[in-house]
Amino acid sequence: MTSAESATRDRYAAAAHAPEAALCCPVDYDPQFLKVIPTEVIEKDYGCGDPSKHLHPGETVLDLGSGTGKICFIAAQVVGPNGKVIGVDMTDDMLEVAKRNAPIVAERIGYANVEFRKGRIQDLALDLELLDQALREKPISDAASFLAADELAADLRIKQPLIATDTIDVVVSNCVLNLVESRLKRQLFDEIFRVLKKGGRAVISDIVSDEEIPAHLQNDPYLWSGCISGAYTEEGFLKAFADAGFYGIEILKRDDAPWQTVEGIEFRSVTIQAWKGKQGPCFERNQAVIYKGPFLKVLDDDGHAMERGKRYAVCDKTYSLYQKAPYRQHFAFVEPLTAIPLAEAKPFDCKSDALRHPKETKGQDYKANTTPSSCQDGGNCC
Repeated sequence: MTSAESATRDRYAAAAHAPEAALCCPVDYDPQFLKVIPTEVIEKDYGCGDPSKHLHPGETVLDLGSGTGKICFIAAQVVGPNGKVIGVDMTDDMLEVAKRNAPIVAERIGYANVEFRKGRIQDLALDLELLDQALREKPISDAASFLAADELAADLRIKQPLIATDTIDVVVSNCVLNLVESRLKRQLFDEIFRVLKKGGRAVISDIVSDEEIPAHLQNDPYLWSGCISGAYTEEGFLKAFADAGFYGIEILKRDDAPWQTVEGIEFRSVTIQAWKGKQGPCFERNQAVIYKGPFLKVLDDDGHAMERGKRYAVCDKTYSLYQKAPYRQHFAFVEPLTAIPLAEAKPFDCKSDALRHPKETKGQDYKANTTPSSCQDGGNCC
């Protein structure tokens, strides 16, 4: 039986030579970014969304399953000359098209900030080009040489990783994660998490299903390579990010209409954003947050339940996280009157949802009397 990975590699290798409409669904890309990209790249690149819309200047971006490079070349223009874009793909035919067109795009935009590397997205530490070079010199001919190649791969992951740990600002992907075999999907999300810097994020466009996919569809290599068999359910996709340690997970885009329906199961495109950085110790610095609404109550990724308008005690880590995207617009922040240096802060029990009395932030002996202040929005105050 043909494996899902080999079926995917063969089908996308063929699609690098002749466009295949069934491998993508319609996406509206910003035409200003497409002007400098050769037609060959655009016609032979496949996807279901546009994660490049959520990038910023100066960022280091990793595109998983970069294909012929369309998202990479768009991202190159978004992040600008101070940013960097790395595309990773396992298909030689796709990489050939991408690498051949990279100098053309660089000349047209006036700078070169894109490179393409050969690797599997579920094993971002292993540089397949380096492994190819070694195997050409010492090909696998028996069990001993097979084991030696396996040891070499392990050594390469440590000493010359394809993508080093904590080096990427944003990991993007466009309709590729569902092509990875089910048994390797947890490893895939762990790898995405590994390569991101603390405070980095993943912006992933992919095809998801509204129901569980039955076994007979999962075992169809052709449907697998067509982004059907390996799709997560909508709930399962979000859970995969949470299980890998991400926080602030949100659906940036969800297509109303399905891209395809198979045996009554709807498959549609979604774009998810998820952040890395909630890991670490919790310290007490007498800080508090107030959930502003609009919902009566919310529950965050660490299990903190907060009702609208109440002042909650939080640790320094949570306080800092809430001041950043995607939370900051939903909270008001209360600093203590006298700051507690982090070096002097005591451990904080983050399992508690305790309220913070105002006296804790102002100080028990706070007895100030002040004159009326002017309104920040201008006008008269009472």
